[in-house]
Amino acid sequence: MKAIVVHQFGGPEVLRLEDLPNPHPGPSDVVVRVRAAGVNPVDTYIRSGMHAVKPPLPYVPGSDGAGEIESIGTEVKEFAAGDRVYIAAFDRTGRVGTYAECTACSSLHVHRLPVRVSFAQGAALGIPYATAYRALFQRAAARPAETVLVHGATGGVGIAAVQIARAHGLHVIATGGTDAGLALVREQGADVVVNHHSADHLDAIMHATGGRGVDVILEMAAHLNLDKDLPLLAPRGRVVVIGNRGRVEIDARQAMIRDGAILGMMLFNATEADLASIHAALGAGLETGTLKPIVAREMPLADAARAHAAVLQQGALGKIVLAV
Repeated sequence: MKAIVVHQFGGPEVLRLEDLPNPHPGPSDVVVRVRAAGVNPVDTYIRSGMHAVKPPLPYVPGSDGAGEIESIGTEVKEFAAGDRVYIAAFDRTGRVGTYAECTACSSLHVHRLPVRVSFAQGAALGIPYATAYRALFQRAAARPAETVLVHGATGGVGIAAVQIARAHGLHVIATGGTDAGLALVREQGADVVVNHHSADHLDAIMHATGGRGVDVILEMAAHLNLDKDLPLLAPRGRVVVIGNRGRVEIDARQAMIRDGAILGMMLFNATEADLASIHAALGAGLETGTLKPIVAREMPLADAARAHAAVLQQGALGKIVLAV
């Protein structure tokens, strides 16, 4: 089979298309014929060697994907060959290997994909939607009728957060940097959209809350925004740090006077029980059509290096996936 292989940590150029033997399932595993693989910023951090998770070399990148089950292990009862599934397998091993025509993974890491959802959309689910759900409900304990600010809402996690929050009865304020991005997040359910390049965007956010502030902030770029987020919080508000690319100085008093909380999160800290809860909720949203992943670009597997460069660029309008 064809697969992308990393033999040494480094830049996108270390992603090489190679031939590998077809995998075989262990007793509790399934082998999935991958039709689409999701590309996430975390994939680039792992590839560069800068992430806390460092898989043993060589490795096949990717933890998100979608396709059909090709074969199952002897202990697997809940799936059968031919089932449509999506793969969501980001854990402390740092790898499953969805950048490949086939991958073997634990049956715990695959979930049914409704016919209404394309393979490309299925590949856009794992990290973005699980991250958004965990941030909103397992970290921030968001409740219906609260106001959530999704900072940087036009990427994969941001769009997922807008859809999930709106479906759960939260009032959603979303920021983006382009007219096209703001139009997209409004289509996905945002009640208020704000261009974060505008000089008065913080005032616009506070104005949208009637001066009260927001209950929950999902922050994709804490190194840029965290100090500015704290004055936007309502009493007992929470900021969940999803993304950060450097050190930041904050005025902690802004959190103190509001009884505010700054909550960090990484998806690989989720327990099996956490993940079961997350994917039960996501599965229900897919079945009903509430959740509709947005695919920004589909690129060939051989273009994985180009996809790794593109996923870090600003102005994303959804998820980048590799067609396998």
